[in-house]
Amino acid sequence: QVQLVESGGGLVQAGGSLRLSCAASGRTGSTVTMGWFRQAPGKEREFVARIMGSDDLTFYADSVKGRFTISRDNDKNTVYLQMNSLSPDDTAVYYCAADRRPVYTDYQQYDYWGQGTQVIVSS
Repeated sequence: QVQLVESGGGLVQAGGSLRLSCAASGRTGSTVTMGWFRQAPGKEREFVARIMGSDDLTFYADSVKGRFTISRDNDKNTVYLQMNSLSPDDTAVYYCAADRRPVYTDYQQYDYWGQGTQVIVSS
C-alpha cells in the first residue's frame, strides 16, 4: 500500500503562485507514476500533470502547460506541483495520485489517492 498526503493549498490572487507537495509513504518503491488531478465544484475530476518512470517523464494537460511544473524528490518521497500564473479557473481541490504501472491521464487508472488540498484563486 501507498499513502499520499497533500499540502500547500490555500488562497491566492490571480497571477500568483503556489507549490503543492505530496508526501508518499508505505511501499513507495513500487510507485512508477505520480500524478496530479483536480476537481472543481460540479465538475468531473480532471488530469493536471504526471511524472513517470526513472527518467521522470512528464506530461501536462493543455490548460496548465507552460504554467505548472511537476517534479519529484525521490530521497524525500515527495512530488511537487509548482503552479504559476494562477487564474480563477484553476480553483479546485487538487489530488495527488500514484500507481505501480506506467499510466497516463485517466484518473480511473490510478490506485492510490491523497485526501486533496483546496486551491482558491481570487480575481
